[in-house]
Amino acid sequence: MFDRMIVAFDGSEGSKKALKLAAGLQKSCGGELHILTIYRHHSLLEASMSMVRPEEPVVLDDAMRDHAKEIAEEAKQIADNEGAGKVRAFVKSGQPARTIVKFAQDHDADLIVVGSRGIGDVEGFLLGSVSHKVTSLAACPVLVV
Repeated sequence: MFDRMIVAFDGSEGSKKALKLAAGLQKSCGGELHILTIYRHHSLLEASMSMVRPEEPVVLDDAMRDHAKEIAEEAKQIADNEGAGKVRAFVKSGQPARTIVKFAQDHDADLIVVGSRGIGDVEGFLLGSVSHKVTSLAACPVLVV
């Protein structure tokens, strides 16, 4: 049914629920499960931090990428604990919704699984959410958990 599923994972409770559901689907359908963790570059924050001039300056992109790698490894462990097979974890930089959709296109995904933060209708309408944006941009089915 689903040969390649993408699950977005940021370590939140919503993404953990989405991952567990995706792992269950992968167990029953077979195929591959690709876990995607995304971090964003914050150049304004980085520029303001450079003014402090610590003895050992930290490159924020490197720190954020390292943190994202830890989150991706946590996700892979959760999927393994749920009994999923053929699991790969990826870390990308970019705007979350667009990066998820592009990754799904590049990997010929049959399904994207994302968690919902439970944003209310009015707030979701005004601000938009990652899950809402993914559902409107994706060419494949999207399961919001």
